[in-house]
Amino acid sequence: MRTFFLLFRLLPFALSFARDRRRLLFRGPPARRSEAFHRARAERLARVIPTLGPTFVKIGQVFSARPDVVPEPYLSALSTLTDRVPAVPFARIEHELAAAYGAPVDKVFDAFDREPLAAGSLGQVYRARYRGEDVVVKVLRPGVEPVVEHDLRFVRAVLRRVERWWSHPQLRGLHVVIDEFERRIADEMDFRKEAAYARAIAQKFAANPRVVVPRVIDGMVHRRAMVMEFVEGTRVDRIDALVALGVVDPERVVDAVVEAYIQMMLVDGLFHADPHPGNLLVRADGALVLLDFGMVIEVDPAMRHHLVHTALAAVRGDADRVVDGFFSLGIVAPETDRETIRRLVGIIMQMTERGAELGEMQAALAEEVMHLLYDWPVVLTGEMTYFGRAVALIEGLGARHVPNFNPVAYVRPLLMKHRTAVLRALGPVEGETADLAFALGLLARDVSRVVGNAGRELLGVLATRIPSVFGAFTRPAGVPEAVPGVVPDAVPGVEIVAALPVAE
Repeated sequence: MRTFFLLFRLLPFALSFARDRRRLLFRGPPARRSEAFHRARAERLARVIPTLGPTFVKIGQVFSARPDVVPEPYLSALSTLTDRVPAVPFARIEHELAAAYGAPVDKVFDAFDREPLAAGSLGQVYRARYRGEDVVVKVLRPGVEPVVEHDLRFVRAVLRRVERWWSHPQLRGLHVVIDEFERRIADEMDFRKEAAYARAIAQKFAANPRVVVPRVIDGMVHRRAMVMEFVEGTRVDRIDALVALGVVDPERVVDAVVEAYIQMMLVDGLFHADPHPGNLLVRADGALVLLDFGMVIEVDPAMRHHLVHTALAAVRGDADRVVDGFFSLGIVAPETDRETIRRLVGIIMQMTERGAELGEMQAALAEEVMHLLYDWPVVLTGEMTYFGRAVALIEGLGARHVPNFNPVAYVRPLLMKHRTAVLRALGPVEGETADLAFALGLLARDVSRVVGNAGRELLGVLATRIPSVFGAFTRPAGVPEAVPGVVPDAVPGVEIVAALPVAE
């Protein structure tokens, strides 16, 4: 029955996207699509997905962090799913809590607020009191596991059918996202693992008073429910009033966020991978509060080592080692022709070394590079995407609160401050630590631009040599120009229409 429901809701949307490529579905030119049409369709997407259930909400949230797969305006529409999840009635939540703790809610807790503080795709959060302490209670949505299992099978089946009709390397990006989702969703539906991550990260920051991780309440952690201390704070994107009152120094807040992620990503290899503003609070004393550890990424030392050495190789102009890094990081398919990647890296480095201006680079690269890049099977790995999300958050906060914010100049002294810990965690790094700080500063700036520009800047950005090479190009030479007033149809390998279909 659920399969028919999903087909009923999604089939009109699939047909609408199919007409983007063939107006008569199987033949004819692309349908004319204006920018207003795409915006309206994206908004309908955001309204429809919550009606499909928690699996599609969660998948939509995952895609909202993948601009290498989903373009604007669909990306922005999907990002609103964080705040658009209908709450489950408390009667059903109360049953889950009684099953987890073996007694009615009012017997377990001193007080319990029936209105949720937050309603997510998988769980809901409530405020309560437990043994005289203010706490928050996180509860898994009732019946979510079988729904997720069914819907994943459904999405896989749809992808297989799409591939029969339209085979293209960029479909690999959709598979990577779904694989990533399937790999992590089981952990997110087990609060015992979330509690373990929260405790581990809290231990890492135990000596740092500027970063606070709410304490997990012992004896109150179960697979479907958990309890943590309540920590008062203001969302990191809503501190303007505190700044105006002189209560909080915004630059110190940005420093705290940057240092926290330097430690998590480069030193500990265990980082909070869902850094949207709702999960980062600022206390009245300026301390940063980390919330929600359902999505925590463990990055092994080898991955961190490859990341840093690729950045250093780019700074030093070593194209062969940059190419090695691309393959080691898994951002290009193993079967990709190495010489093609080497040529792309070499072209960009040559242009940069002779000091070419951006406009000149674009003109010189337009023909050769875009033909090489067309249909290039590039997909950001999960680690790179989550890294980019964190950096994008930092860049946004810095631009808002630090005058004349320059990510490279800002991050470099903080990296130098922690260079001993970074070098100890990464192992031997050739060259000066100043080179390392500069390379990572560039990486911090430029990875955020990969994540912010749908992957079109991927080569130049990850090479960390120039800030924006491919941003002006939306199609290879030889592809027809757009009709005035009409948004071009999706170009395989350059712009991909949103993965989830919506109605015309």
